[in-house]
Amino acid sequence: MTVHFHTDDLPSGLDFAGIDALAIDTETTGLDLRRDRLCLLQLSAGDGDAHLVHFPTGDYGAPNLRALLSDPAMIKLFHFGRFDIAVIHRALEVTCRPVYCTKIASKLVRTYTDRHGLKDLCGELLGIDLSKQQQSSDWAAENLSDAQKAYAASDVLHLHALRARLDVMLSREGRSALAADCFGYLPSRAMLDLAGWADQDIFAH
Repeated sequence: MTVHFHTDDLPSGLDFAGIDALAIDTETTGLDLRRDRLCLLQLSAGDGDAHLVHFPTGDYGAPNLRALLSDPAMIKLFHFGRFDIAVIHRALEVTCRPVYCTKIASKLVRTYTDRHGLKDLCGELLGIDLSKQQQSSDWAAENLSDAQKAYAASDVLHLHALRARLDVMLSREGRSALAADCFGYLPSRAMLDLAGWADQDIFAH
């Protein structure tokens, strides 16, 4: 594993061409979309490397990153994409499409459990024990520790492998089309969160 660390944007010339999906995660100052800001965005092409883009001052110009996230030919692969998509839209003014969410896929096929966290998925489906020790730490710090960087990278390094395993399970259970519809709706669900309907089910009676 190689972790590449960047500040404020991806470097020009970094080429992700030819890949089917790009794994993405974010780290923020908290979990309130109205209050907390994007501090770090992690990317992996599924090749064992991770690229971390740090925003220490909240400068979200990032033209190279924006262009990559706007690419309609590349699937953006998340775990709990609802939050990340909203965070990215608010900070970078980009709506990620098309998307795939391993948490949604897990909920559609791992109906024998209520444990759908990334650590749970990696443990059961891949035999990998993820450390979550740095999950609650100061991501707005000017200088991130090596432990923080390693933790952040781990959140995107396994999403491609999880997607492959979950796709097999979705097909087995005849739920691939249903999953695709859920993924297609996910960016709209994130926009509803940002617009003030985070805690309300507008489809309820």
